[in-house]
Amino acid sequence: MPDFSMMAFTACIEPLRAANRLSRKPLYEWQALSSEGKPVKASNQVTITPDNTSAGALDCDVVFICAGLRPRRFLTPELGADIRRIARKGLAVGAVCTGSEALAYAGVLSGHRCTIHWENIESFKELYPALEITATLFEIDRKRYTCSGGTAPIDMMIHSIRLDHGDALAQNVAEQLLHNFVREPHHNQRMAITHRTGIRHPKLLAAIGYMEAYIEEPLTLSRLAQKVGLSLRQLERLFKEQLKTSPGKYYLSLRLERARHFLRQTAMSVMEVGLASGFNSASTFSRSYKAKFGHSPHQERL
Repeated sequence: MPDFSMMAFTACIEPLRAANRLSRKPLYEWQALSSEGKPVKASNQVTITPDNTSAGALDCDVVFICAGLRPRRFLTPELGADIRRIARKGLAVGAVCTGSEALAYAGVLSGHRCTIHWENIESFKELYPALEITATLFEIDRKRYTCSGGTAPIDMMIHSIRLDHGDALAQNVAEQLLHNFVREPHHNQRMAITHRTGIRHPKLLAAIGYMEAYIEEPLTLSRLAQKVGLSLRQLERLFKEQLKTSPGKYYLSLRLERARHFLRQTAMSVMEVGLASGFNSASTFSRSYKAKFGHSPHQERL
């Protein structure tokens, strides 16, 4: 799809190339496809010339949809029909990065576990509440493959090589790619809070974890302090000492960052975005958003 992630695209292919090279056998073959067979530009502005149109997918065993930035711009009835036709033929269908949006749009993820890049998880859940969406690196559920993007396709492909051809080849592929730690499907996409923030204090980490979990229905600071076993004054002192801010400001910033993701990645109305980010008042949401980002929620989409 246009604006696809080049990182995810190459991370899918390179483990297969390495497997062929190391085994000295053509274990895997691949081809690049686009809806009309025309060149497609990635989000890094590099253009890929496909080998075939989407009709060529019927000659494959597995077909992956590779997407990237704001994939909903490129979801068309024709694309949905292509994906459903592939699935009806009994082929395995997969997605990397935000390609899961296309599979959900086509209706082929129902009844299957699936994942998507962490930036898109919350908006994906809002759009497709009936789907079983996880925050794992990748999911392989029968004939549905979904992968979070970035370098995660390397892990998914090495996992698949292990299933197809054994541990030794999979380990050799990982070493060839300097991928010294092969992550399993259940591993989380995001770093633990302690790595993302540099914080080590257990009660502060617990407080941030609760904040991230309660975005749509924010906890009061008193309730938050109670949950982590502190007084409100102790909680405020802890945030001031460790993060140089107040818990209220930190919590508000998390909610506004979530709102920005929704505005950039969904067609939800500004009012819906505000509610999903814990704001009951449109004016409060707009004022807070402008104070943080320098423009209104409406202007974020211009």
